[in-house]
Formats: sequence, C-alpha cells, structure tokens
Amino acid sequence: MYPFVIVLLLVVVGVAGVKLWNHRRALRRLNRAILGRQSLLREDLPGASGQDWDDLCHQTNELIGEVNRLQQQRTGQLAQLEATLGSLQEAVLIVDSKNYILLANKALQAIFPRAKNILGQRLELVLQSVEFLNYVDAVRKNQAAPQYEIEFLESGRTIWVELTGAMIPSLQADQGAWVLFVLHDITKQKKLELVRKEFVANVSHELRTPLSVIKGYVETLVDGHQEIPVEDREKFLRTIQRHTDRLNSLLEDLLTLSRLESTQPGMKPEPVVLVDLVRSVVEDYRSRPTSADHPIALHADGSIGSLPVDPLKITQVLSNLLDNAIKYTPKGSKLEVRMGVRGSDVEICVRDDGPGIPAEDLPHLFERFYRVDKGRSREKGGTGLGLSIVKHIVQLHGGRVWVESTLGRGAAFYFTLPLRR
Repeated sequence: MYPFVIVLLLVVVGVAGVKLWNHRRALRRLNRAILGRQSLLREDLPGASGQDWDDLCHQTNELIGEVNRLQQQRTGQLAQLEATLGSLQEAVLIVDSKNYILLANKALQAIFPRAKNILGQRLELVLQSVEFLNYVDAVRKNQAAPQYEIEFLESGRTIWVELTGAMIPSLQADQGAWVLFVLHDITKQKKLELVRKEFVANVSHELRTPLSVIKGYVETLVDGHQEIPVEDREKFLRTIQRHTDRLNSLLEDLLTLSRLESTQPGMKPEPVVLVDLVRSVVEDYRSRPTSADHPIALHADGSIGSLPVDPLKITQVLSNLLDNAIKYTPKGSKLEVRMGVRGSDVEICVRDDGPGIPAEDLPHLFERFYRVDKGRSREKGGTGLGLSIVKHIVQLHGGRVWVESTLGRGAAFYFTLPLRR
C-alpha cells in the first residue's frame, strides 16, 4: 500500500508543479506584454484558466491600449512641436528634467555645427559650458535673467549667444517639467561692437595728438606773443598749420570711409579705358617734385579695353598706393606699376624695392588706423586710413585687394577689377 501512496503523492506534486510552471510562464508573458505594449490574447496564457484570468487579460489589454494611445499622442505632439519650431530662424533647444535633449532644430546646428544627432544625449556632452549649465539651473529655480549672454568656444572660435529660457509642461505626466531655450547668435554684433569701440578709441587718439599740439602752441602765443621772437612765432605758426592740415586730412579720410561704408557710397561707374586712366595717374606722379627720387615704371597690357568703373575712386586707389610707396621707401627706390588680365579680372600691382613689411603685419595692413611703424607714419603725415579706403573702393567694384612682401625685399600691393559686371 505504501508504494501506491507514494506514487499518488508524486503524481499530485507533478501536476501541481506543471500548473505552477504554466502560471509562472503566463505571468512572464503578461509582464512582457505590458512592458512591450503589445495586446495580450487568451491563448498567450497557456495554463491560465478561469474568469479571473479572462478579466485580467481584458484589463491588461485596455491598459496597454491606453499606454499606446498616450505614447502616440506624445509622439505626435513632439513631431508637431518640432515641425513648428524647426522652421524658426532662432535656435531652439528643449531638455527634460534630467538634462536629456528632447528637441533641437536646424538653427541650433547652424550655430554649433557639431551638434548633430544629439537627441537623447546629455546636455553637458553637447554644449560644454559651465556658465550655460548654471543658467539652466537658474531657469529651473526661476532665478534666471530674461536674457543672458554666454560665450562659447567651438572648434577654436568664439561664439556669442543670447539665451532666453522658460519652463514648459512635460508631455509625460510622470516626469518633471521641461526647459525650453531660445538661442540667438550675436557673434557678428559682438564683433561689430568691438570694431566700433576700437574705432572710437583710435579716432579719439588720432585727434587728441594734433589738438594737444595746436592747443599748446596757441596758448603759448596768446600768453607771450609780445615777448616771443619773430622766428619762434613763425615756427609755432607753421607747426600749428602742419597739425591743422593733418586734422583736415584725417577728417576727410573719415568722411570718405563713412560714405564708402554707407548704403549710398556715391559710386558713379562709367566706361573707362583703364590703361589710359592708370597711365595718366603715373604721369601725374612722375611730374611731382616729391617723386623725383622715385622713378616709376609702367607695364600695361594694351589689350585691356573699357571697364565700368568709377574713375575718381580708382584714381584714389592708385594715388594711395603710390603715396605709400613714395613715403615709406628711401630715396632712389624704384616703383613699378603693372597691369594685366588674370582670368575674368584685370590685375593691377604697385611694387617697390624698399625695406618690405614684417610678416606679422601683413594680415592687418588694411585695417583702419593700423600702422607698421606708428611714429614714422605720423611723422610722414599718414592718417592710417588710406589702405582701408583702398580696400572698400576695390570691394565696391567687385574686386579684391592683397599685399605680398618679404622683409628687406620690397612690397607689392595688388588689386583686381572684374572685366564685366
């Protein structure tokens, strides 16, 4: 009898084990269905029977359907938000409560070229700026300024961005609020502001020197003109005249530069035989007493015909280049003017065999008020604006300008004019 009882117990335990294994498998299938948001069928639960299991299957499917509907709604809202913000010219960035990037439009990539395929990444890995992360925390704490400027270093260049941040409701109820940022690239404005400040500082400096000299000599003449010898008075007056002329030249150059940079630069192009124009300028300089010690050679391509240029402004370009060549080269230096066709342009070169220009100064020569030898330039009456005027006139004609020089071997200033515009 005992063997029979043992066999019966083994059968009961085996059946119970099979049912338990089936139930565990059914629970695992139920769990996978919920996590995967897939509908659950009755036959997916082998071994699960009874009304309770049927009710559980029905409720699970309703829950899965609701989750899928909410997920589709969230995806649609994100897509709609991305479509709306993607067309904006301003850069837009949205991060969740844990600083994961949820949305970034194309304008953000224009500011930060390496910010591609960044959805789902941590904000700290994309925009590596402690100041920016501090601003993010300030927005979350409602302590941020309405507009905030931040400097970023991106691939060796400086980018200035004006930020505006705001909290927005999350599309997921179980998450904290999101943060939306609008970024405005103000790098150009910052550069222009820096140029303006430098320009004002340079103008103030350039005006202060001659005005101080004039003021000092005038005060001396006013206070002691009766006791000052006639020779000294004449010397003082000549000094005043010289510095007044310098002030006048500086103001004229400033006005010229201002007109060239305005929306109406006063260009008056007309068909001009360029070879004749250049030859007339060279002949004029050859006849000047100041050019007696600087022989000027002209080599021109006679096939160059008429070009639509402003003759007065092109004359000003050549005059500035020749003036510089005569001023900053020693007596006996030879000057050469060459002009020829290079592709679709006419290339004109003014070359000298003077002392040359240091390599570190070459990139800055066409900047306003830049001088290689500041003391010597002022002594010779330069305003520091001539080459800047040359650059603007050439660019207004659709050409370009550059300089080539080796220290001790002279300098060559080139500019081009398009054959047709």
